[in-house]
Amino acid sequence: MMAPEDFVAAEAALLDAGRFDDWLALFAEDGHYWVPLQGAAQADPVSHNSIAYEDRLLLQLRIERLKNPRAHSQHPASHSQHVLQRSRIEREDDGSGEVLLHTPFLYVESRGEQQLLLAGSYRHRLVRTEAGWAIRQKRVDLLNAGRALPAIQLFI
Repeated sequence: MMAPEDFVAAEAALLDAGRFDDWLALFAEDGHYWVPLQGAAQADPVSHNSIAYEDRLLLQLRIERLKNPRAHSQHPASHSQHVLQRSRIEREDDGSGEVLLHTPFLYVESRGEQQLLLAGSYRHRLVRTEAGWAIRQKRVDLLNAGRALPAIQLFI
């Protein structure tokens, strides 16, 4: 099984390659993708609004929209580049098979002549399965999460 730190880098590479179905397959059945509106200060996705809080079904719907040739927001198509610092294991629970990782990142999304640059930290909660690691939660704490953001087309 690959190291959890390598898993995070492989996940980002799938997103940058536009392999969204393969990326979704990395999520556990109960997995969530969360971008808190208050960044790292937000304790949970329920007591305050979030930029995104999506389960597998909502992620699948977003992926289908991105793949639709009539999706206006993808003419021209968006591309991304993730630049990751080294992931650090914050907690490991042998009993549950869960690992919590912290990974600072830069994210660039390009569409036509426009580029968007975001910085922040990922918090991956991974669970060990027979097939390898699975994402139970991917939390994206943006550096300036509270500011007005342009539309983000892809997955940070």
